[in-house]
Amino acid sequence: MQFAFNHYNFNITNLERSLAFYEKALGLTIQRQREAEDGSFIITYLEDHETGFRLELTWLRDWEKDHYDLGDNEMHLAMVTEDFEAARKLHEEMGCICFVNPKMGIYFIEDPDGYWIEILPKRR
Repeated sequence: MQFAFNHYNFNITNLERSLAFYEKALGLTIQRQREAEDGSFIITYLEDHETGFRLELTWLRDWEKDHYDLGDNEMHLAMVTEDFEAARKLHEEMGCICFVNPKMGIYFIEDPDGYWIEILPKRR
């Protein structure tokens, strides 16, 4: 079983400001967006048009602060695997699965220090 990097996440307070910054500062552009039906979040994936690695920006409607402090941010590393079922079986046996989102078809594992890693199936 082999894993590959997929994306990295930053939670943001102002989507338009962040999109303008990342395009100007780094040349990143929108690859795709996903908005919650109830408008509670917008997830935007930015790409560099070179590596295939993406930066995920997550805007949360109900965020009540004007900035993120260490510990507030839901940054996470995401890994993709071709054999999602075998990976999940292994992680279940290890007892490291900490959150499952069946609707999105993903789950998270927790490392010994408490960092979460998102596991995604390879999408064709």
